[in-house]
Amino acid sequence: MTHSNSPSLFVNSPVLCVDVAIVGGGPAGLMAAEVLSSAGVSVHLFDAMPSVGRKFLLAGKGGLNLTHSESCEVFRTRFGRRQSVVGSWLDAMDAQDIRDWAHGLGVKTFVGTSGRVFPEEMKAAPLLRAWLHRLRHPVAGVPVQFHMRHRWRGWSDEVLVFEPTGIAGVHRVQAKATLLALGGASWPHLGSDGAWVALLAEKGVPVAPLQAANCGFDVLGREGQGWTAWFAKRFAGHPMKSVTLKVEADAEQPDHAASRFFRQGEFVITQTGVEGSLVYAAGASLRDDLKRGAAHFSLDLLPHLSPERVLKELSWPRGSKSLSSHLKSRLRMEGVKMGLVYELCSARQLADPQALALALKNLRVSLKKARPVAEAISTAGGVMFEALSPDLMVCAQPGVYCAGEMLDWDAPTGGYLLTASLASGWRAGQGILANF
Repeated sequence: MTHSNSPSLFVNSPVLCVDVAIVGGGPAGLMAAEVLSSAGVSVHLFDAMPSVGRKFLLAGKGGLNLTHSESCEVFRTRFGRRQSVVGSWLDAMDAQDIRDWAHGLGVKTFVGTSGRVFPEEMKAAPLLRAWLHRLRHPVAGVPVQFHMRHRWRGWSDEVLVFEPTGIAGVHRVQAKATLLALGGASWPHLGSDGAWVALLAEKGVPVAPLQAANCGFDVLGREGQGWTAWFAKRFAGHPMKSVTLKVEADAEQPDHAASRFFRQGEFVITQTGVEGSLVYAAGASLRDDLKRGAAHFSLDLLPHLSPERVLKELSWPRGSKSLSSHLKSRLRMEGVKMGLVYELCSARQLADPQALALALKNLRVSLKKARPVAEAISTAGGVMFEALSPDLMVCAQPGVYCAGEMLDWDAPTGGYLLTASLASGWRAGQGILANF
């Protein structure tokens, strides 16, 4: 079996005829390959990179967050406006199914204190190795054939065209069914560069513009110029822990019942703004607001204390103590939280206990823009679901399916993105089988 450029398969014929061609070796493509190969269907998987699963490996470098243990009902809400369609994928492959699948590969999992699910070894590489071994050497079914360093260049007379690295010319592939699982446009150095958008547009397939998701944001700062040099130098890289972040539904309705997003967690200060899990989770709402012209979120820096308690502590006579000492002794506030208060509060707010108490419970952080797509963990936008059948076949291109991040959905980190990508690959694989 061939695992690399596979030139020998193309030597004796100008066109390689295959049952199913999968373009893209990320989680969605690999899961579809497993569904098909285990059903006895011959699968040829093509990828532009030297090896598959590169983004998967990098995402798991600090500990692979495989899925999340929260209830199915809550889990589905993480997909926002697409929770209905993504929920239909999860009906066939949910978080528990993902854990069972990993266990079947010999990878045990555990639930962390945050509810997130990780492999016991915390690494992506052992799981990927076991997965590829099963795809290449299945106990039952047909081995998957891998063609690496094959960049997809579109179609010519309905035949797939690939440009192999280091080999002159192109390779042409005719497939009974094709699955595109090409990812979005984030981390392009790992293979997902969004070049497929133009190729599908040529075929009349509607694609929502790709935009950064699970990304950081640049802030405006109190003076509209971003963080001050002092704050950025002192606190960039520092985690902002145990805060509540709120995105209001309307600037005229600041009460939390009207909020589009309201959650406790943590994020990180960057040189130009903010990033991290709590910011990523609020990202869709913040992107929508930026499109409308302005975006901000509010922070409760002391979510464990009531507004009345905060005001009481701040009203306590401080005598000769500095405000910093007073905040530290009465509210145990220091470090990056203290720095953010000085960064964003005016002199008038700092001098007025009532105004300062309000700020500590509702500190406004204004945003300038999202960080570039290339820096984002994932992208929103992609092939519109209106262009697809329920089994993810492109209506304008019968026999061509799409799965994974290249579809028009997004989700926060925390296991949601990976779970839905895998589930979409499962759905597409089943769709191909049903129509094969």
